[in-house]
Amino acid sequence: MYLLEVRDLTKHFGGIRAIEEVRFRVREGSITSIIGPNGAGKTTLFNCLTGITQPTKGRVSFLDTEITGFRSSSIVKLGIARTFQNIRLFKEMSVLENIMVSQHCRTGAGLFASILRGNAFKKEEKIIEEKALEYLELVGLEDFAETLSWNLPYGSQKRLEIARAIATEPRLMLLDEPTAGMNPQETSEMMELIKKLQELGKTIILIEHDMKVVMGISENIVVLDHGVKIAEGTPGEIRKNPLVIEAYLGKEH
Repeated sequence: MYLLEVRDLTKHFGGIRAIEEVRFRVREGSITSIIGPNGAGKTTLFNCLTGITQPTKGRVSFLDTEITGFRSSSIVKLGIARTFQNIRLFKEMSVLENIMVSQHCRTGAGLFASILRGNAFKKEEKIIEEKALEYLELVGLEDFAETLSWNLPYGSQKRLEIARAIATEPRLMLLDEPTAGMNPQETSEMMELIKKLQELGKTIILIEHDMKVVMGISENIVVLDHGVKIAEGTPGEIRKNPLVIEAYLGKEH
């Protein structure tokens, strides 16, 4: 079953072609990597998939529902979550509070219930806290629940961002450069976490520059260059593709 289908997705910024007629499909439960040189259009693609940027043309379908033009909040509620290359934590909140805030899209309490803080609100808040602790345990941060998020080491902040995405209860997770800036040990731990998420039934799409990560965990790879898809296939196929080699290494004259 295909969870996500992207058809002829295009985004122009004035005269600049960020992405042009990009097409691919993502199988449920799979790990797909989006790769390409800097400026290839990878983050623009993510922004179009998650409603941050509206495409110039093309269509995006999730669970057989067209979501092209949907707002980000609606896309999250449907079951798509993402992280960002630049960490976007609530730095003055604790690690636990960061997770609890992320669950707001799945809560039932309204504004007045939150103000009055009645029994129903308190019961729901307790459930949210318990779930948040479970998500922290999943990413290995349970011992840092009361720590201010900005006091976490860089690699742990990256894991906290992923925990916040998990807290929205997505079926599809888009991870933008999850291992960027990490040392080899942190990178290895992140790869294990991504595999664990897959085992838990999550479908993953990631943008990644580290080819060891891409080749080590991906089942399908989509390659962009100057906004155009130039290749798609398994790690073995992509490793030998002459267009991919040329895009990364340049052409010898």
